[in-house]
Order: sequence, then C-alpha cells, then structure tokens
Amino acid sequence: MTIKQTPFKCPLCKAPVIRKSEDFPFCSPRCKTIDLGNWASDAYSISEPSADDDIPHDRVIH
Repeated sequence: MTIKQTPFKCPLCKAPVIRKSEDFPFCSPRCKTIDLGNWASDAYSISEPSADDDIPHDRVIH
C-alpha cells in the first residue's frame, strides 16, 4: 500500500518542499531568513482578534 503525500510549497517562492526538510515549511535557509526579516520589519501583521459578539456564545471561553 502506497500513501500519497500532499505536496507542499514554500510560502515565499512556491518551490516544492519535503515535509521532513530541516527548513520546513520553507524550501531553504534563504527563504526562512527572508520570512524572518519580513516579520522583523513589520511587513507581516496579525489582525485584531474578533469581538466576543462575533463568536457564538457556546464557543466563548471565560
């Protein structure tokens, strides 16, 4: 029985990535470093959390 692996792509350059790679999810140390630089220079941001009103009451954790 052969298990087909879902192919992964580097989030920066879209090159194929092997899941067992040391740099996963990136294809190389270069892409990994570029991504780190993007975070450090505020090129990326995390959006604001949604208000409690947006979450169904049965899912709100108090």
